[in-house]
Amino acid sequence: MKGGYNFRLMGKPISLTLAALVCTTILLWAWEKNPFADTLLLAREHFTVPSIDFLGDSANNSSKPMKKNESVQGKDSHSITNEDTKVVENFGTAPIDSIAAFSAGMQESDGNMQSSYQTEACNYAKGRWVADSRRPLYSGLKCKQWLSEMWACRLTQRTDFSFEGYRWKPMNCEMPDFERSTFLRRMQDKTIAFIGDSLGRQQFQSLMCMASGGEDSPEVQNVGKEYGLVKRRGAIRPDGWAYRFPDTNTTILYYWSASLCDLVPLNISDKASDIAMHLDRPPAFMRQFLPRFDVLVLNTGHHWNRGKINGNRWVMYVDGKPNEDKKRAEIGNAKNFTVYSVVRWVDSQLPSHPRLKAFFRTISPRHFFNGDWNTGGTCDNTTPLAGGSEVVQEGSSDLVIDGALKGTKIKILDITALSQLRDEGHISHYSIRGKGNAGINDCLHWCLPGIPDAWNELLVAQI
Repeated sequence: MKGGYNFRLMGKPISLTLAALVCTTILLWAWEKNPFADTLLLAREHFTVPSIDFLGDSANNSSKPMKKNESVQGKDSHSITNEDTKVVENFGTAPIDSIAAFSAGMQESDGNMQSSYQTEACNYAKGRWVADSRRPLYSGLKCKQWLSEMWACRLTQRTDFSFEGYRWKPMNCEMPDFERSTFLRRMQDKTIAFIGDSLGRQQFQSLMCMASGGEDSPEVQNVGKEYGLVKRRGAIRPDGWAYRFPDTNTTILYYWSASLCDLVPLNISDKASDIAMHLDRPPAFMRQFLPRFDVLVLNTGHHWNRGKINGNRWVMYVDGKPNEDKKRAEIGNAKNFTVYSVVRWVDSQLPSHPRLKAFFRTISPRHFFNGDWNTGGTCDNTTPLAGGSEVVQEGSSDLVIDGALKGTKIKILDITALSQLRDEGHISHYSIRGKGNAGINDCLHWCLPGIPDAWNELLVAQI
Protein backbone atom coordinates (compact mmCIF):
# COMPACT_ATOMS: atom_id res chain seq x y z
CA MET A 1 0.00 0.00 0.00
CA LYS A 2 2.68 2.43 1.03
CA GLY A 3 4.71 1.64 -2.06
CA GLY A 4 1.72 2.32 -4.34
CA TYR A 5 0.93 5.57 -2.51
CA ASN A 6 4.50 6.75 -2.86
CA PHE A 7 4.46 5.97 -6.59
CA ARG A 8 1.38 8.07 -7.05
CA LEU A 9 3.02 10.99 -5.20
CA MET A 10 6.10 10.72 -7.39
CA GLY A 11 4.04 10.52 -10.59
CA LYS A 12 2.04 13.66 -9.77
CA PRO A 13 4.94 16.14 -10.36
CA ILE A 14 5.84 14.27 -13.54
CA SER A 15 2.26 14.65 -14.83
CA LEU A 16 2.24 18.37 -13.94
CA THR A 17 5.54 18.86 -15.76
CA LEU A 18 4.27 17.13 -18.86
CA ALA A 19 1.06 19.20 -18.80
CA ALA A 20 3.09 22.41 -18.48
CA LEU A 21 5.27 21.41 -21.42
CA VAL A 22 2.23 20.64 -23.57
CA CYS A 23 0.56 23.96 -22.68
CA THR A 24 3.75 25.90 -23.37
CA THR A 25 4.13 24.23 -26.76
CA ILE A 26 0.52 25.04 -27.67
CA LEU A 27 0.94 28.69 -26.58
CA LEU A 28 4.14 29.13 -28.59
CA TRP A 29 2.50 27.61 -31.66
CA ALA A 30 -0.52 29.92 -31.28
CA TRP A 31 1.72 32.96 -30.78
CA GLU A 32 3.54 32.29 -34.03
CA LYS A 33 0.31 31.74 -35.94
CA ASN A 34 -1.56 34.75 -34.49
CA PRO A 35 -0.71 37.99 -36.34
CA PHE A 36 -2.52 40.07 -33.74
CA ALA A 37 -0.20 38.83 -31.01
CA ASP A 38 2.77 39.51 -33.25
CA THR A 39 1.54 43.06 -33.86
CA LEU A 40 1.27 43.70 -30.14
CA LEU A 41 4.78 42.45 -29.53
CA LEU A 42 6.50 44.26 -32.42
CA ALA A 43 4.50 47.43 -32.79
CA ARG A 44 7.55 49.65 -32.27
CA GLU A 45 9.32 47.85 -35.11
CA HIS A 46 6.47 48.51 -37.57
CA PHE A 47 5.91 52.21 -36.80
CA THR A 48 8.33 55.09 -36.67
CA VAL A 49 7.41 57.28 -33.73
CA PRO A 50 8.96 60.75 -33.76
CA SER A 51 10.56 61.63 -30.48
CA ILE A 52 10.39 64.88 -28.59
CA ASP A 53 14.11 65.30 -29.27
CA PHE A 54 13.45 65.09 -33.01
CA LEU A 55 10.79 67.80 -32.81
CA GLY A 56 13.18 69.92 -30.82
CA ASP A 57 15.84 69.53 -33.50
CA SER A 58 13.34 70.55 -36.17
CA ALA A 59 12.57 73.71 -34.31
CA ASN A 60 16.20 74.56 -33.86
CA ASN A 61 17.14 73.81 -37.44
CA SER A 62 14.26 75.86 -38.76
CA SER A 63 15.95 79.02 -37.52
CA LYS A 64 19.19 78.38 -39.39
CA PRO A 65 19.62 80.19 -42.70
CA MET A 66 20.40 78.10 -45.77
CA LYS A 67 24.01 78.67 -46.79
CA LYS A 68 24.28 76.16 -49.59
CA ASN A 69 23.80 78.78 -52.25
CA GLU A 70 23.50 82.38 -51.21
CA SER A 71 22.97 83.51 -54.79
CA VAL A 72 19.53 81.88 -54.80
CA GLN A 73 18.25 85.02 -53.10
CA GLY A 74 17.36 88.42 -54.31
CA LYS A 75 14.90 91.00 -55.50
CA ASP A 76 12.48 91.12 -58.32
CA SER A 77 11.34 94.13 -60.28
CA HIS A 78 9.59 95.18 -63.42
CA SER A 79 12.32 97.78 -63.84
CA ILE A 80 15.40 97.20 -61.74
CA THR A 81 16.00 100.74 -60.55
CA ASN A 82 15.59 102.83 -57.38
CA GLU A 83 15.28 100.09 -54.79
CA ASP A 84 17.00 99.09 -51.59
CA THR A 85 19.54 96.40 -52.41
CA LYS A 86 19.42 94.67 -49.05
CA VAL A 87 18.35 91.08 -49.65
CA VAL A 88 16.65 88.85 -47.10
CA GLU A 89 19.43 86.54 -45.96
CA ASN A 90 17.23 83.69 -44.71
CA PHE A 91 14.94 82.94 -47.64
CA GLY A 92 15.64 79.28 -46.97
CA THR A 93 14.56 79.42 -43.32
CA ALA A 94 11.32 77.91 -42.12
CA PRO A 95 9.29 79.96 -39.63
CA ILE A 96 9.45 79.23 -35.92
CA ASP A 97 5.98 77.72 -35.91
CA SER A 98 6.80 75.26 -38.68
CA ILE A 99 6.67 72.40 -36.16
CA ALA A 100 2.89 72.56 -36.59
CA ALA A 101 3.38 72.12 -40.30
CA PHE A 102 5.60 69.11 -39.61
CA SER A 103 2.99 67.57 -37.36
CA ALA A 104 0.37 68.05 -40.06
CA GLY A 105 2.69 66.29 -42.48
CA MET A 106 2.36 62.96 -40.70
CA GLN A 107 -0.70 61.16 -42.00
CA GLU A 108 -2.15 57.76 -41.10
CA SER A 109 -3.46 55.66 -43.96
CA ASP A 110 -4.62 52.00 -43.77
CA GLY A 111 -2.86 51.62 -40.45
CA ASN A 112 0.54 52.65 -41.78
CA MET A 113 2.25 55.89 -40.84
CA GLN A 114 3.17 57.76 -44.03
CA SER A 115 5.29 60.89 -44.10
CA SER A 116 5.28 63.57 -46.77
CA TYR A 117 9.06 63.55 -46.29
CA GLN A 118 9.25 60.34 -48.30
CA THR A 119 10.98 60.78 -51.64
CA GLU A 120 8.73 60.10 -54.59
CA ALA A 121 9.88 57.71 -57.28
CA CYS A 122 10.05 60.52 -59.82
CA ASN A 123 11.94 63.62 -58.73
CA TYR A 124 11.71 66.05 -61.64
CA ALA A 125 14.17 68.46 -60.01
CA LYS A 126 16.95 65.87 -59.95
CA GLY A 127 18.62 65.40 -63.32
CA ARG A 128 20.81 67.19 -65.85
CA TRP A 129 20.80 69.62 -68.73
CA VAL A 130 21.39 67.98 -72.11
CA ALA A 131 21.99 69.49 -75.53
CA ASP A 132 18.99 69.22 -77.83
CA SER A 133 18.95 70.37 -81.45
CA ARG A 134 15.14 70.65 -81.26
CA ARG A 135 15.40 73.57 -78.89
CA PRO A 136 14.20 76.27 -78.56
CA LEU A 137 10.51 75.41 -78.63
CA TYR A 138 9.62 78.72 -80.32
CA SER A 139 11.25 81.69 -81.99
CA GLY A 140 12.23 84.68 -79.92
CA LEU A 141 11.93 86.82 -83.04
CA LYS A 142 8.41 85.72 -83.94
CA CYS A 143 6.69 85.46 -80.57
CA LYS A 144 6.15 89.21 -80.36
CA GLN A 145 2.46 88.82 -79.59
CA TRP A 146 3.22 87.50 -76.10
CA LEU A 147 6.84 88.38 -75.26
CA SER A 148 7.85 91.62 -73.58
CA GLU A 149 10.57 93.27 -75.65
CA MET A 150 12.85 93.61 -72.62
CA TRP A 151 12.90 89.79 -72.25
CA ALA A 152 13.15 88.86 -75.95
CA CYS A 153 16.92 88.62 -76.16
CA ARG A 154 16.79 87.94 -79.91
CA LEU A 155 15.73 91.57 -80.27
CA THR A 156 18.76 92.87 -78.37
CA GLN A 157 22.43 93.28 -79.27
CA ARG A 158 23.20 89.83 -77.91
CA THR A 159 24.86 87.59 -80.50
CA ASP A 160 25.34 84.31 -78.63
CA PHE A 161 22.23 82.17 -78.16
CA SER A 162 23.75 78.81 -77.34
CA PHE A 163 21.83 78.88 -74.04
CA GLU A 164 18.65 78.15 -76.03
CA GLY A 165 19.81 74.70 -77.14
CA TYR A 166 19.33 72.68 -73.95
CA ARG A 167 16.52 70.82 -72.24
CA TRP A 168 16.15 69.47 -68.74
CA LYS A 169 16.25 65.67 -68.39
CA PRO A 170 15.05 64.26 -65.04
CA MET A 171 17.24 61.49 -63.71
CA ASN A 172 14.78 58.75 -62.82
CA CYS A 173 11.66 59.46 -64.86
CA GLU A 174 10.66 60.07 -68.43
CA MET A 175 9.42 63.54 -69.25
CA PRO A 176 7.59 63.58 -72.60
CA ASP A 177 8.57 66.24 -75.12
CA PHE A 178 6.28 69.25 -75.13
CA GLU A 179 3.97 69.30 -78.14
CA ARG A 180 1.59 72.24 -78.27
CA SER A 181 -1.42 70.54 -79.91
CA THR A 182 -1.21 67.68 -77.42
CA PHE A 183 -0.91 70.15 -74.57
CA LEU A 184 -3.97 72.14 -75.70
CA ARG A 185 -6.04 68.98 -76.10
CA ARG A 186 -5.10 67.91 -72.59
CA MET A 187 -6.07 71.36 -71.33
CA GLN A 188 -9.40 71.46 -73.17
CA ASP A 189 -12.01 73.46 -71.24
CA LYS A 190 -9.41 74.22 -68.56
CA THR A 191 -7.87 77.36 -67.07
CA ILE A 192 -4.23 77.68 -66.02
CA ALA A 193 -3.51 80.59 -63.65
CA PHE A 194 -0.11 82.02 -62.70
CA ILE A 195 -0.15 84.29 -59.65
CA GLY A 196 3.09 85.86 -58.50
CA ASP A 197 5.83 88.36 -59.32
CA SER A 198 7.52 89.25 -62.62
CA LEU A 199 9.26 85.85 -62.71
CA GLY A 200 5.75 84.39 -62.71
CA ARG A 201 4.95 86.73 -65.57
CA GLN A 202 7.95 85.37 -67.45
CA GLN A 203 6.68 81.84 -66.95
CA PHE A 204 3.25 82.92 -68.20
CA GLN A 205 4.72 84.51 -71.34
CA SER A 206 6.85 81.44 -71.92
CA LEU A 207 3.81 79.15 -71.81
CA MET A 208 1.89 81.43 -74.18
CA CYS A 209 4.75 81.19 -76.68
CA MET A 210 5.00 77.44 -76.23
CA ALA A 211 1.25 76.92 -76.66
CA SER A 212 1.11 79.10 -79.79
CA GLY A 213 4.37 77.81 -81.24
CA GLY A 214 5.66 81.38 -81.17
CA GLU A 215 3.52 82.27 -84.17
CA ASP A 216 1.07 85.13 -84.53
CA SER A 217 -2.27 83.75 -83.40
CA PRO A 218 -5.06 86.23 -84.14
CA GLU A 219 -7.66 83.63 -83.20
CA VAL A 220 -6.50 83.67 -79.56
CA GLN A 221 -8.95 85.78 -77.57
CA ASN A 222 -8.10 88.39 -74.95
CA VAL A 223 -10.48 87.55 -72.10
CA GLY A 224 -8.92 89.78 -69.47
CA LYS A 225 -12.21 91.59 -68.88
CA GLU A 226 -13.74 88.38 -67.56
CA TYR A 227 -11.23 88.57 -64.70
CA GLY A 228 -11.13 92.33 -64.25
CA LEU A 229 -7.69 92.45 -65.86
CA VAL A 230 -7.96 95.80 -67.61
CA LYS A 231 -5.58 98.73 -67.59
CA ARG A 232 -6.76 101.35 -65.13
CA ARG A 233 -6.49 105.04 -65.88
CA GLY A 234 -2.96 106.23 -65.18
CA ALA A 235 -1.57 102.70 -64.83
CA ILE A 236 1.48 101.53 -66.80
CA ARG A 237 -0.06 98.10 -67.37
CA PRO A 238 -3.01 96.03 -66.17
CA ASP A 239 -2.69 93.81 -63.11
CA GLY A 240 -2.52 90.82 -65.40
CA TRP A 241 -3.54 89.19 -68.67
CA ALA A 242 -5.83 86.34 -69.71
CA TYR A 243 -5.98 84.67 -73.14
CA ARG A 244 -8.12 81.86 -74.50
CA PHE A 245 -7.38 79.38 -77.29
CA PRO A 246 -10.87 79.00 -78.80
CA ASP A 247 -10.39 75.62 -80.48
CA THR A 248 -9.90 73.89 -77.14
CA ASN A 249 -11.36 76.55 -74.85
CA THR A 250 -8.05 76.66 -72.98
CA THR A 251 -7.42 79.80 -70.90
CA ILE A 252 -4.00 80.87 -69.67
CA LEU A 253 -3.80 83.86 -67.33
CA TYR A 254 -1.40 85.75 -65.11
CA TYR A 255 -2.14 88.01 -62.13
CA TRP A 256 0.53 90.20 -60.57
CA SER A 257 0.82 89.59 -56.83
CA ALA A 258 4.48 89.91 -55.88
CA SER A 259 3.95 89.17 -52.18
CA LEU A 260 0.85 86.91 -52.38
CA CYS A 261 -0.69 89.17 -49.74
CA ASP A 262 -4.04 90.91 -50.03
CA LEU A 263 -3.25 94.57 -50.74
CA VAL A 264 -5.91 97.12 -49.75
CA PRO A 265 -5.45 100.93 -49.89
CA LEU A 266 -6.10 102.50 -46.51
CA ASN A 267 -7.70 105.48 -48.28
CA ILE A 268 -9.07 104.56 -51.68
CA SER A 269 -9.59 108.20 -52.65
CA ASP A 270 -5.93 109.11 -52.02
CA LYS A 271 -3.43 107.83 -54.60
CA ALA A 272 -0.60 108.42 -52.11
CA SER A 273 -2.30 106.39 -49.39
CA ASP A 274 -0.48 103.63 -47.57
CA ILE A 275 -1.57 100.13 -48.50
CA ALA A 276 -2.50 97.46 -45.98
CA MET A 277 -0.43 94.35 -46.70
CA HIS A 278 -2.44 91.53 -45.12
CA LEU A 279 0.13 88.84 -44.39
CA ASP A 280 -2.52 86.29 -43.40
CA ARG A 281 -4.91 86.87 -46.28
CA PRO A 282 -4.43 85.73 -49.89
CA PRO A 283 -5.06 88.20 -52.73
CA ALA A 284 -8.71 89.07 -53.37
CA PHE A 285 -8.27 88.06 -57.01
CA MET A 286 -7.34 84.52 -56.01
CA ARG A 287 -10.15 84.26 -53.47
CA GLN A 288 -12.66 85.43 -56.08
CA PHE A 289 -11.60 83.38 -59.09
CA LEU A 290 -10.16 80.20 -57.56
CA PRO A 291 -13.32 78.21 -58.46
CA ARG A 292 -12.59 78.89 -62.15
CA PHE A 293 -9.03 77.55 -62.07
CA ASP A 294 -7.98 74.03 -63.00
CA VAL A 295 -4.25 74.61 -62.54
CA LEU A 296 -2.79 77.20 -60.15
CA VAL A 297 0.91 78.14 -60.04
CA LEU A 298 2.04 80.43 -57.20
CA ASN A 299 5.37 82.11 -56.58
CA THR A 300 6.86 84.85 -54.44
CA GLY A 301 10.24 85.83 -53.03
CA HIS A 302 12.08 88.67 -54.74
CA HIS A 303 9.91 91.55 -53.50
CA TRP A 304 10.54 90.67 -49.87
CA ASN A 305 13.04 93.40 -49.07
CA ARG A 306 12.69 96.64 -47.16
CA GLY A 307 13.22 98.81 -50.23
CA LYS A 308 10.30 97.25 -52.08
CA ILE A 309 7.97 97.30 -49.08
CA ASN A 310 8.71 100.92 -48.22
CA GLY A 311 8.72 102.02 -51.87
CA ASN A 312 5.27 100.51 -52.41
CA ARG A 313 3.99 102.02 -49.12
CA TRP A 314 3.00 98.57 -47.89
CA VAL A 315 2.10 98.39 -44.19
CA MET A 316 2.00 94.92 -42.64
CA TYR A 317 -1.36 93.83 -41.27
CA VAL A 318 -2.37 90.66 -39.40
CA ASP A 319 -5.87 89.76 -38.19
CA GLY A 320 -7.23 92.88 -39.89
CA LYS A 321 -5.08 95.35 -37.94
CA PRO A 322 -1.51 96.69 -38.10
CA ASN A 323 1.06 94.09 -37.12
CA GLU A 324 2.50 94.77 -33.68
CA ASP A 325 4.75 91.72 -33.49
CA LYS A 326 8.27 93.11 -34.01
CA LYS A 327 9.74 89.69 -34.70
CA ARG A 328 7.12 88.96 -37.34
CA ALA A 329 7.85 92.36 -38.89
CA GLU A 330 11.37 91.24 -39.81
CA ILE A 331 11.37 90.71 -43.56
CA GLY A 332 12.36 87.05 -43.54
CA ASN A 333 9.80 86.17 -40.87
CA ALA A 334 7.06 88.16 -42.60
CA LYS A 335 7.70 86.36 -45.86
CA ASN A 336 7.72 82.93 -44.22
CA PHE A 337 4.54 83.73 -42.31
CA THR A 338 2.83 84.76 -45.55
CA VAL A 339 3.96 81.69 -47.49
CA TYR A 340 2.66 79.34 -44.81
CA SER A 341 -0.60 81.32 -44.56
CA VAL A 342 -1.25 81.19 -48.31
CA VAL A 343 -0.39 77.50 -48.48
CA ARG A 344 -2.77 76.67 -45.62
CA TRP A 345 -5.57 78.64 -47.27
CA VAL A 346 -5.15 77.05 -50.71
CA ASP A 347 -4.88 73.58 -49.20
CA SER A 348 -8.09 74.18 -47.25
CA GLN A 349 -9.89 75.01 -50.51
CA LEU A 350 -8.82 71.91 -52.43
CA PRO A 351 -11.54 69.59 -51.05
CA SER A 352 -14.15 72.03 -52.38
CA HIS A 353 -12.45 72.14 -55.80
CA PRO A 354 -11.40 68.54 -56.50
CA ARG A 355 -10.40 69.22 -60.11
CA LEU A 356 -7.89 71.93 -59.09
CA LYS A 357 -4.18 71.07 -59.20
CA ALA A 358 -2.15 73.59 -57.19
CA PHE A 359 1.60 74.18 -57.46
CA PHE A 360 4.01 76.46 -55.62
CA ARG A 361 7.11 77.28 -57.65
CA THR A 362 10.35 77.62 -55.73
CA ILE A 363 12.44 80.78 -55.98
CA SER A 364 14.29 81.59 -59.18
CA PRO A 365 18.00 82.25 -58.50
CA ARG A 366 19.79 85.43 -59.46
CA HIS A 367 23.43 85.55 -60.54
CA PHE A 368 25.04 88.90 -59.78
CA PHE A 369 28.83 88.53 -59.61
CA ASN A 370 31.25 91.09 -58.14
CA GLY A 371 28.50 93.32 -56.82
CA ASP A 372 24.78 93.86 -56.97
CA TRP A 373 22.66 95.41 -59.73
CA ASN A 374 23.65 98.96 -58.73
CA THR A 375 27.20 98.29 -57.52
CA GLY A 376 28.75 96.88 -60.67
CA GLY A 377 27.37 93.34 -60.41
CA THR A 378 27.39 91.46 -63.72
CA CYS A 379 26.48 88.14 -65.32
CA ASP A 380 28.53 88.26 -68.51
CA ASN A 381 29.19 84.54 -68.88
CA THR A 382 27.87 83.17 -72.20
CA THR A 383 29.22 79.62 -71.88
CA PRO A 384 26.38 77.22 -71.06
CA LEU A 385 26.74 75.09 -67.94
CA ALA A 386 30.15 76.49 -67.01
CA GLY A 387 29.48 75.51 -63.40
CA GLY A 388 28.13 72.02 -64.07
CA SER A 389 25.14 70.39 -65.69
CA GLU A 390 23.69 68.05 -63.07
CA VAL A 391 21.58 68.27 -59.92
CA VAL A 392 22.01 65.27 -57.62
CA GLN A 393 20.55 66.56 -54.36
CA GLU A 394 17.32 64.95 -53.13
CA GLY A 395 15.66 67.90 -51.39
CA SER A 396 14.78 71.35 -52.60
CA SER A 397 17.14 74.30 -52.20
CA ASP A 398 14.15 76.45 -51.24
CA LEU A 399 13.55 75.29 -47.69
CA VAL A 400 10.70 77.71 -47.04
CA ILE A 401 8.47 76.50 -49.88
CA ASP A 402 9.49 72.89 -49.33
CA GLY A 403 8.65 73.11 -45.64
CA ALA A 404 5.37 74.94 -46.15
CA LEU A 405 4.07 72.25 -48.52
CA LYS A 406 4.76 69.31 -46.21
CA GLY A 407 1.52 67.58 -45.31
CA THR A 408 -0.52 69.40 -47.97
CA LYS A 409 -1.85 68.40 -51.37
CA ILE A 410 -0.11 71.31 -53.08
CA LYS A 411 2.74 70.17 -55.30
CA ILE A 412 6.18 71.74 -55.38
CA LEU A 413 7.44 73.01 -58.74
CA ASP A 414 11.10 72.84 -57.82
CA ILE A 415 13.19 74.87 -60.27
CA THR A 416 15.79 76.49 -58.00
CA ALA A 417 18.78 74.13 -58.26
CA LEU A 418 18.38 73.39 -61.97
CA SER A 419 18.12 77.13 -62.74
CA GLN A 420 21.15 77.85 -60.57
CA LEU A 421 23.28 76.08 -63.21
CA ARG A 422 22.19 78.49 -65.97
CA ASP A 423 23.78 81.86 -65.17
CA GLU A 424 24.42 82.43 -68.90
CA GLY A 425 20.68 82.66 -69.57
CA HIS A 426 19.95 86.03 -67.94
CA ILE A 427 19.20 89.32 -69.72
CA SER A 428 22.61 90.60 -68.54
CA HIS A 429 23.59 94.00 -69.97
CA TYR A 430 21.88 93.46 -73.32
CA SER A 431 18.93 95.61 -74.29
CA ILE A 432 17.04 96.93 -77.26
CA ARG A 433 18.99 99.89 -78.59
CA GLY A 434 18.00 103.12 -76.93
CA LYS A 435 15.79 101.42 -74.33
CA GLY A 436 18.29 99.95 -71.91
CA ASN A 437 19.67 101.13 -68.58
CA ALA A 438 23.29 102.06 -69.25
CA GLY A 439 25.70 100.18 -67.02
CA ILE A 440 23.00 98.10 -65.31
CA ASN A 441 22.86 94.32 -65.58
CA ASP A 442 19.67 92.33 -65.18
CA CYS A 443 20.89 89.08 -63.64
CA LEU A 444 17.49 88.22 -62.23
CA HIS A 445 15.17 87.89 -65.22
CA TRP A 446 15.77 85.38 -68.00
CA CYS A 447 16.02 85.60 -71.75
CA LEU A 448 13.04 84.12 -73.57
CA PRO A 449 13.11 81.57 -75.06
CA GLY A 450 15.16 80.25 -72.19
CA ILE A 451 15.16 78.72 -68.75
CA PRO A 452 11.47 79.39 -67.88
CA ASP A 453 10.52 77.13 -70.80
CA ALA A 454 11.99 74.23 -68.80
CA TRP A 455 9.91 75.28 -65.79
CA ASN A 456 6.80 74.91 -67.92
CA GLU A 457 7.90 71.53 -69.25
CA LEU A 458 8.18 70.34 -65.65
CA LEU A 459 4.79 71.86 -64.87
CA VAL A 460 3.08 70.19 -67.82
CA ALA A 461 4.68 66.84 -66.95
CA GLN A 462 3.27 67.05 -63.42
CA ILE A 463 -0.19 68.18 -64.48
